[in-house]
Amino acid sequence: MVQLEEVEDDELNQSQPGPTKEEEDEWDTDTESDISEVDDADDLDETLLDRIVALKDIVPPTYRKQLSNATEKGYSWASSALSLSGKTLWVVSTSALLLGVPWALAFSEEQQVQEMEREMRMQQSANELLTQGSGQTNAKPAI
Repeated sequence: MVQLEEVEDDELNQSQPGPTKEEEDEWDTDTESDISEVDDADDLDETLLDRIVALKDIVPPTYRKQLSNATEKGYSWASSALSLSGKTLWVVSTSALLLGVPWALAFSEEQQVQEMEREMRMQQSANELLTQGSGQTNAKPAI
């Protein structure tokens, strides 16, 4: 059978270096000191990304995987939606340029032709009024 024997440690009972009783009385922990102040300059160097990376260990790995999958799926959908909308915008804008510009030019040209015809009719009616007005006078045509 094994018998246990207690061995005393001499260094355990020796006095340890530290402040003396007189120095402890001078040490007042109730008042604020320069040592206990927190330096705010260290907090300013931390970015939002640093804080998010530091939170990585708080989130369980299974939940992190779900968040990662959801984020990847959302990014994939947004990417494909933007790609599709860009291609659609390209088709619509080129179609509008290829079909709309010639149609607009033809339409404006047709408007100009109609305006010229209207002016010619107005001039023609004005000439007829002038010739009718001169026809009512007693002037005889010269032969």
